[in-house]
Amino acid sequence: MPYDPASYDPAPYDTPARDTPARESRATGAEDTLTPEDWRAAGYTPPTGIPMLNAGAPGAAPWPDRMRTLLRTPMHERPGYERTPTQERPPEVHAKNVPRILDLTLRIGELLLASGEAAEDVEAAMLGIAHAYALDRCEPQVTFTLIGISYQPSLVDAPVTADRVVRRRTSDYTRLAAVYKLVADITAEEVTVNDAYRRLAVIRRNRHPYPVWLLSLTTGLLAGAATFLVGGRIDGKAWLVFANAFVAAILGDRLASLIARRGLPEFYQFVVAAMPAALSGIILSFIDLGLRGSVVITGGLFALLPGRAMVAAVQDGLTGFYITAAARLLEVIYLVAGIVIGVMLILYAGVGFISNLNPDASLVGVDYPPVQLVAAMVLALAFAMLLQTDRRSLALVTLNSAIGWSSYGVLVNADVSPIVATGVAAGLVGLFGQLMARYRYASALPYVTAAIGPLMPGSAIYLGMLSFAQGHSSAGLVSISRAAALAMALAIGVNLGGEVARLFMKIPGGAERPELYPALPRRAAKRTRGF
Repeated sequence: MPYDPASYDPAPYDTPARDTPARESRATGAEDTLTPEDWRAAGYTPPTGIPMLNAGAPGAAPWPDRMRTLLRTPMHERPGYERTPTQERPPEVHAKNVPRILDLTLRIGELLLASGEAAEDVEAAMLGIAHAYALDRCEPQVTFTLIGISYQPSLVDAPVTADRVVRRRTSDYTRLAAVYKLVADITAEEVTVNDAYRRLAVIRRNRHPYPVWLLSLTTGLLAGAATFLVGGRIDGKAWLVFANAFVAAILGDRLASLIARRGLPEFYQFVVAAMPAALSGIILSFIDLGLRGSVVITGGLFALLPGRAMVAAVQDGLTGFYITAAARLLEVIYLVAGIVIGVMLILYAGVGFISNLNPDASLVGVDYPPVQLVAAMVLALAFAMLLQTDRRSLALVTLNSAIGWSSYGVLVNADVSPIVATGVAAGLVGLFGQLMARYRYASALPYVTAAIGPLMPGSAIYLGMLSFAQGHSSAGLVSISRAAALAMALAIGVNLGGEVARLFMKIPGGAERPELYPALPRRAAKRTRGF
């Protein structure tokens, strides 16, 4: 229903109380005397609302696409849904529900952000929830630890704002999938506010899909699979290395859990978790059996590297959320520093005792494709279980990891730079992960985060630490720089693959684009361009 300037009536916004001439004067000064054209020219939403469109209505396109379109559009240009008579409520009832709607929005946004979702996706979900409950003039704001939302009906009405602090972060992708389903139902306007609260309470009470003892064994399996991925051989010695990495990873996991129950920060947990694998590698280097202690240490690193936080940091930076991106990147730096300190303490002791640590024994390239492909798939499967991924999604995650590692192996064997090969492989993982997520109507994180596990730069980090421990500072800097370049290529590739997938997705309105869009074209976000 297009907006008709002739229907503009400022009477509902007049101030009724006029006891004295002075009060009448102040009230008259506060009245809304602007025309709709003045409101638009000033960049604000007119008091009578903005034109309502059927395009982008519930069910027209997936909610992430619809909400990203609105999120990247200035508020005074955002089209609202055309409300049906059953959805229209008296103003007093609607105003009473505003605080509850904002609280529900913040609670769902908190769960998404704590699960590792990118800041733009969290804001899109929050905007979609508010939009579905008829709060069309909302502005969500997400930072690393604080999320907020502001609702302002018009310039003559008082705004309502609410904030929520994110203090705990979880790695439960089963819960994330349930939250995504709840957001999809809310944005389709199929769930009332009360029902949404009930479903959210059920989601919070849900138990993890895997028991603690199984997760501990899975940690060992991940480290053990990484030894085959790095070593590339199957023989008696390889199985002994696997067993050492398996036991060391489980011991590190239990020690980290023990100090976590004591309330120590996550940094110290990573320091302690990295020590058993490094100690096991040092012990193997003393034994004259030809066992590769460096492979054990490298395998232990794969179980600790924060791939989820790294990908989210780069994605936030690429989409313009620089504060959140910087905070996530700082978190990654601290966690990696904890791993480095834990391993370096053991390495310095081992080098002091002249242990036989050979850097070349920790990296063989892609020389044994069948063995390394199976190892990569097992590693991704174990990683997905550690992230509490739903059982029904494990097969797709494993398949996506096979696609990524196979493409990486083909490119490396074709003499392509490992950094370029990592970026291309990560792009394919991001592309297929986004397509799998669209097929399952879920978040792309479960299909991407675990699948990039085999591509993590564990070997480069270990080589850098060993070089520093042996006194070769130049070689250590080269290895650490290479690890940083691999990590950046990995994160950018995943993000680019997801953006490419969205190019083929249905956009709000489809071919039936309304007339309002040519009149109010979508504007790009402001960026500094060299000045």
